[in-house]
Amino acid sequence: MPIATVNPATGETLKTFDALGAEEIDRRLALAVTAFARHRTTDFARRADLLNRAAQLLDEDQQDIARTMTTEMGKPIAAARAEAAKCAKAMRWYAAHAEGLLADEHPSAADLKDSGASRAIVRYRPLGVVLAVMPWNFPLWQVVRFAAPALMAGNVGLLKHASNVPQTALYLEELFRRAGFEEGCFQTLLVGSGAVENILRDRRVAAATLTGSEPAGRSVAAIAGDEVKKTVLELGGSDPFVVMPSADIGRAARTAVTARVQNNGQSCIAAKRFIAHADVYDDFCERFTAGMRELTIGDPMQESTDIGPLASEQGRADVEELVDDARTRGATARCGGRRPEKPAQGWYYEPTVLVDVTADMRIHHEEAFGPVATVYRAADVDEAVALANDTPFGLSSNVWTRDGEEAERFARDIEAGGVFFNGMTASHPALPFGGVKRSGYGRELSGHGIREFCNVTTVWHGAEPKDKG
Repeated sequence: MPIATVNPATGETLKTFDALGAEEIDRRLALAVTAFARHRTTDFARRADLLNRAAQLLDEDQQDIARTMTTEMGKPIAAARAEAAKCAKAMRWYAAHAEGLLADEHPSAADLKDSGASRAIVRYRPLGVVLAVMPWNFPLWQVVRFAAPALMAGNVGLLKHASNVPQTALYLEELFRRAGFEEGCFQTLLVGSGAVENILRDRRVAAATLTGSEPAGRSVAAIAGDEVKKTVLELGGSDPFVVMPSADIGRAARTAVTARVQNNGQSCIAAKRFIAHADVYDDFCERFTAGMRELTIGDPMQESTDIGPLASEQGRADVEELVDDARTRGATARCGGRRPEKPAQGWYYEPTVLVDVTADMRIHHEEAFGPVATVYRAADVDEAVALANDTPFGLSSNVWTRDGEEAERFARDIEAGGVFFNGMTASHPALPFGGVKRSGYGRELSGHGIREFCNVTTVWHGAEPKDKG
């Protein structure tokens, strides 16, 4: 895949970039090691000043970088601005909280009894150079939620971004440089996916984080495992959105629309499988379908646009295949299920609601990365839980109920990294983010995220011998 900006609203290639050669990659790895040797010894106050400065610059650049993101991957311009604002918020959060999150821990004398220690400290030290392999769908946020905690912990970063968002990737390197981070603390590597293995195997790289597809995650995990290097993986998701009779059905249906089509439906944590109790199925399905029909498809640069194009022609083809397979096997499209007549250019696909979905359809088990929803009917709580878990993924989940016992049951039994009640899944710097099953492992954000790339070190002091003088 070429490294290029291709506008998905028109299909036009706007700018291409040459991939870095082996000699330049080697130079940048050496620069990262040099930067780490100095950055790791800076104090938290210095790192916080730099990260706060980066947040300020990002706020100032918000409109320009939003237009770049929209041009490169097609998200509506309002969503692009919101993404930039969210990144600045996360930077400020880690600048304010990192020191406390990584503070030394001091086991009590009682805990150390019979240990032979006069005192002991648990200390969090940075690992070194961390390689981040990142996707195109949230081209700023996916990177910042790694970079902010990593830099605050004293690590340095190498970014291998998706090949269709090169200008956003280069902006990120320039942003941290403008903020005052030493050269080499954060570098963008414009390389193809074929270069990742050699970079990850390089002894100068300590660890890796990847957000992306399951095949990409398997590959990086296998290489890192062979090299005995730490990884964090955030892969696909096919999140359930459960609606029970006690829920506010109108509010649930309105939220369901947003939860499904955020980022043009191209989000790992977008709700994708909607499971409504039989008592409210018809009402929910009617309201949800009506909301999907009302969305405005069009130029993502226009403020009124709800749904822009999918990020690539192949991405649209993948969605079409899933929908066509489902319909061939008996599913019904309540709305959508095709390319819109307008806009005539670009990789657009209509918001789609499928019902009568069965387990023999690909979309029942595979992630639909576009504005396509499947709606299921559940007879009771047991069936709702079973449907929610009938997926190889386990990233997050949404449950709408005002029944406390039901809530406890769903919180206990849904297999996911998050259970969000009466609202849609959203990431926040203070809350850990990640999944189980084929959605990956490890956590980003919160204290859990910043500690993922730390060497948790025990510092032990033996008891001083008593003076027998």
